[in-house]
Amino acid sequence: MRSADLADWIGHAADLVAADADRLSRLDADIGDGDHGHNLDRGFRAAVGALPGDDAPPGKVLIAAGRAIVSKTGGASGPLYGTALRRAGKALGDAADVDAAALGTALRAALDGVQELGKAERGDKTMVDALAPAADAYDAALADGSDLAGCVRAAADAAAKGAEETVPMQARKGRASYLGARSVGHLDPGAASTALILSALADVAGEG
Repeated sequence: MRSADLADWIGHAADLVAADADRLSRLDADIGDGDHGHNLDRGFRAAVGALPGDDAPPGKVLIAAGRAIVSKTGGASGPLYGTALRRAGKALGDAADVDAAALGTALRAALDGVQELGKAERGDKTMVDALAPAADAYDAALADGSDLAGCVRAAADAAAKGAEETVPMQARKGRASYLGARSVGHLDPGAASTALILSALADVAGEG
């Protein structure tokens, strides 16, 4: 993948988030502030506008997107998604091309950044419940010899499954944790949006 591919990912993710903003905000209304989808929509629109030209290395594309998301996305999701993208971008460094191994390292760096900032683990009913299985599935697919597109598709599928698995969980982090047992039975909005964003990456990788 090159810079243009990652810019396409951010653009496609922005389109998917915009189309799903109402649903994501309804999910958030069940266990949070009710603004997750529209906040993330605003952040990704800003990220698209902040993207550098194709002459910038792929890592810089993600760093620029992450900074814009932090700046324009309200609530807790801005720092979390912004950190994920900036950590991924830093992991890519100044390389002009991103191979499957490098993208796997970047995905793991994104997860590490989210966990460091949010202090969440798998099972806490957060975006980590989508992002952690995605990173694990990516690494497993890579070890099995899959190409980049196959690895990303495996990650996206695992993220979608992980998001669904948050429904029976009781939240232990974030605003939803204040609800205690009442958080059970609801899909976590952060996990849902994480799955959506990774599905966008799988779509773009599959076109390459």
